[in-house]
Amino acid sequence: MLKGLQDLHILLETARQGSLSNVARSMDMTPAAISAAIKRVEQQLGTALFVRSTRSLRLTPQGEQYLQQCEQALTTLTHAEAQLHSQQATLQGQLQLSLPSDLGRHQFMRLLDEFLTLYPQVSLKLQVSDHLSNLYRQPLDLLIRYGVPPDSNLILLPLVPDNHRVLCAAPEYVARHGAPNSPLELSQHNCLCFMLADRLHNRWQFSRAGEVLSVEVSGDRSADDGEMVHRWALAGHGIAYKSRLDVADDLAAGRLVPLCQAWQGEAAPLNMLVPDRRQLSPLIKALRQFLLQRLQP
Repeated sequence: MLKGLQDLHILLETARQGSLSNVARSMDMTPAAISAAIKRVEQQLGTALFVRSTRSLRLTPQGEQYLQQCEQALTTLTHAEAQLHSQQATLQGQLQLSLPSDLGRHQFMRLLDEFLTLYPQVSLKLQVSDHLSNLYRQPLDLLIRYGVPPDSNLILLPLVPDNHRVLCAAPEYVARHGAPNSPLELSQHNCLCFMLADRLHNRWQFSRAGEVLSVEVSGDRSADDGEMVHRWALAGHGIAYKSRLDVADDLAAGRLVPLCQAWQGEAAPLNMLVPDRRQLSPLIKALRQFLLQRLQP
């Protein structure tokens, strides 16, 4: 029971039994702990709730008024707490989800391990791919993807709506080739490009103070796997244009350095996608709430 609720429960029991020692025995506590709980509530309220004598104690008029209204509220709160714990204890089943390659193999691997520790009766079946899976044809409960899906019928649930792409490279690359001062200088650098559905994403967009800049880039490496582009960047083979979520740990550790920081990369909001709101089971809702808390900047 929460500390505040326990104190109120002690108050009610003390009022019913009229004895600190009796309450202490029934609640397996010491009389001093019972007395301390009463004093805490009285200090918070700024008024005495009990009149104490050497052998017994009784409610003051203020105490009678307070505890009369408090009993119903305590019952409601206790029920809510028990319901929450019951839901956590009984949350079970299998979740089938699809994740982007880079995000799934790194940050989400840790997050999902933590989620399974919290809910040991839950199991996960993961599909890790950068290709957009078909929620209507494949046995999947949800997708986690960057950006807005082309299928407007999917229900979009934001996870990190303000995420952006960031231009980055390994310190070794910058030491050898220098850092671009502007996205326009990317034509002088080896850029690591990502492909999706045979389409090469070699036009990178940036913005600054209302100005939008679109730059066509090129390089000697491209892949349809986001993690591969990530690894090439870490190995010092060129400049990557990655979701900040994908490279956050590397930027913090100095394995990658951000470039052209005066310019903001294009938006890459991270979303959870489900085919129908009726499929928002307690398990999916619990996963989303967990991710919302863990993915805060």
